[in-house]
Amino acid sequence: MKIVLVGFRGTGKTSVGRILANRLRVPFFDADVLVERRAGMPITEIFGEYGEAHFRTLEREVIASLRTVEGVIGTGGGAVMNPENVADLRWNGTVFLLSAAPDIIHGRIAGSDRPGLTALPPAEEVRTLLAQRKEAYLGAADACIDTGTRTPVEVADMILRQIGGEAVLSPDKQRERDDLLGKFGLTAVREMIERDPGLRVCGIAGNPCAHSKSPLLYNRLFAHFGMRYHYTRFEWPDAGTIIRLANLLPLKGLSVTIPFKADVMRHLDEVDDHAAAIGAVNTVVRCGGRMYGHNTDWLGVRAPLVHRRGGRAVVLGAGGAAAAAVYALISLDMDVTVLSRTPDAAQRLAGRFGCRWGRLEDFKGSDADVVVHATPVGMEPDTRSLLAPRDLERGTTVFDLVYTPPETPLIRAAMEAGCETIPGTEMFVHQAAEQFRLITGITVPPALVREMLA
Repeated sequence: MKIVLVGFRGTGKTSVGRILANRLRVPFFDADVLVERRAGMPITEIFGEYGEAHFRTLEREVIASLRTVEGVIGTGGGAVMNPENVADLRWNGTVFLLSAAPDIIHGRIAGSDRPGLTALPPAEEVRTLLAQRKEAYLGAADACIDTGTRTPVEVADMILRQIGGEAVLSPDKQRERDDLLGKFGLTAVREMIERDPGLRVCGIAGNPCAHSKSPLLYNRLFAHFGMRYHYTRFEWPDAGTIIRLANLLPLKGLSVTIPFKADVMRHLDEVDDHAAAIGAVNTVVRCGGRMYGHNTDWLGVRAPLVHRRGGRAVVLGAGGAAAAAVYALISLDMDVTVLSRTPDAAQRLAGRFGCRWGRLEDFKGSDADVVVHATPVGMEPDTRSLLAPRDLERGTTVFDLVYTPPETPLIRAAMEAGCETIPGTEMFVHQAAEQFRLITGITVPPALVREMLA
């Protein structure tokens, strides 16, 4: 058994960790103490003599050495900012995030001889660092516990109940969960949870979503990183019912696809700035009973097009995928035009981002260095293409966001015209890598994603 406690200073990791280790009769590993032993000096002296960078190097070495231990591990407050640390902590372990309000944390650590990490006043430093680390904390954790009004014994009791498989749902809620799982055709998920109470669930929410490669990718990645997670499909006509079921499961994350990327936002507790600007969420992270919305689609569009920064771009389509594409292209300083078969939709999308718009038939290959196709046309079993080879100019970069099949009719037309082509699988690879980081705290290189999809 390996239990890991992460969180900011003053949230109770050491005191709770010692109680847990004593109750479970396993060792307690305090990462900060192990760093001091390795350095032969207190942390205050490490910082004073060598600086934070040297401390982080020692911390990385210590956490790497704890990858396969059994026991309870308490980490330093900034340890999870390094995704390599998270991968080692997650290996065959269960990670609990201990949290508290900024003012409570400040009160608990006031008077400490630990050096500050910024030049800010102590209370402001706590608020600033909590905000900077929030995404990493939520991603790295399997479960979140607020320690602000609980004693260390109460927190330890909560953790022991969770790892012991004690039911967290009332009998009525369990019946509701089982009924919904039956309706979704997911009785196998219920059986998996009953066999392994520590299992965490993720899935794709869409209608339809049977074509998605996400279950294959995620389940291979979970096995690769030694995580007790299972990824499934939540296919249903409305997002509200999917979210209702998600809140009855030990669910950590959702990938959101057509047609729920906009609708799901009203069911979430928080939405980040990128998703709010795009008006669509494709990634939901759940921890501590709260749901956080993100958009990684725009990064999936942006990464393969960095070499075209400053060019002229045309986006075909005016839906959620098109909005993510426009947002990505503008971040690359491109001159963007939105074209759609529905001019009103094109005008609305262009108006949001201050770019030009027009009808699909207005497309001229000579006006584009980059063409991004963001409609479902060409997705299996559709064999159509919005553009023919004669519509395109040699040397233009054509990026088709459709990834099933890998070589779409548009990609074939672009290849015939002598264009640079980027298949939709590249968007999937890059957005999935970022999505996996948000949900698990682990960074995966695109090459590993491609390997897992092969």
